[in-house]
Amino acid sequence: MINRKPLKIAIASGKGGTGKTTLSTNLAAYIAEQQEVVLVDLDVEEPNSGLFFNGELIHEEPNLKMIPQWDESKCTLCGICRKVCNFHAVIQLGPTIVVFPQLCHSCYACSELCPENALPMIPKSTGTLKDFRSGNLHFIESRMDVGEEQAVPAISKTKNYAAGKYGNANFTIYDSPPGTSCPVIEAVKDVDFVILITEPTPFGLHDLRLAVETVRALKKPFGVVINRYGIGNDEVIEYCTEEDIPILAKIANSRKIAGLYSSGKLIYNEVPEVKTALQEILDHCLKMMEGEHK
Repeated sequence: MINRKPLKIAIASGKGGTGKTTLSTNLAAYIAEQQEVVLVDLDVEEPNSGLFFNGELIHEEPNLKMIPQWDESKCTLCGICRKVCNFHAVIQLGPTIVVFPQLCHSCYACSELCPENALPMIPKSTGTLKDFRSGNLHFIESRMDVGEEQAVPAISKTKNYAAGKYGNANFTIYDSPPGTSCPVIEAVKDVDFVILITEPTPFGLHDLRLAVETVRALKKPFGVVINRYGIGNDEVIEYCTEEDIPILAKIANSRKIAGLYSSGKLIYNEVPEVKTALQEILDHCLKMMEGEHK
């Protein structure tokens, strides 16, 4: 591998449990053997990429969300705040204004439009961001506090932190949240390439279709990695062939791989076929991106 324009790769899927973290951690560690790489765990509700690294903690900070705080002494109960809140985070109960922080989207509408300045915005902690380093590997994760419901602000803040501090790194890999909802959109919307990892089962195919529709709507170049290859059937391969979707690699269903993963160990150094697959994936990503920029 040689120095190239910084490349952002998101590893995503239509469902959980397909192997996003397995691929993200092993690909990042493999690249880090030769080049600087940033691995960002954007599954902020349940980040687990950090289980596979023993890095040094170099930075920690709270993730904050701005929410309105009612100042009863200034309020005239005009009702504007309640009317302008599209998320029902601000309601009026008799002579009291009640704010629900979990529903607030920090749009500032209630605060800015209050004629009496009775709803100043204040910071509220929603979780923690941590930055680790291990050689060429920078690992960043955000973890939401229990009970917090909005993942998108934490994902956005984590991406901005990574870009601001390590924007010149050769590779940035996003371990994306599962599914195809708003957190996934936020995770992949500005990447250069998306790797969709799936499994060769009816459930895998169903959710792969949803993921493909999502990345196509975002106009992102992408390819598919088939994990646990050998179980199920060939419908995923047939679908990718029909849709002209490149299959970047196939990772065999293996008890050894499952054992290593469940022990919190990286796989590619102990399973040569996985190291070969990682190089194939990387080569394909770089080749496709070179084609995109010609």
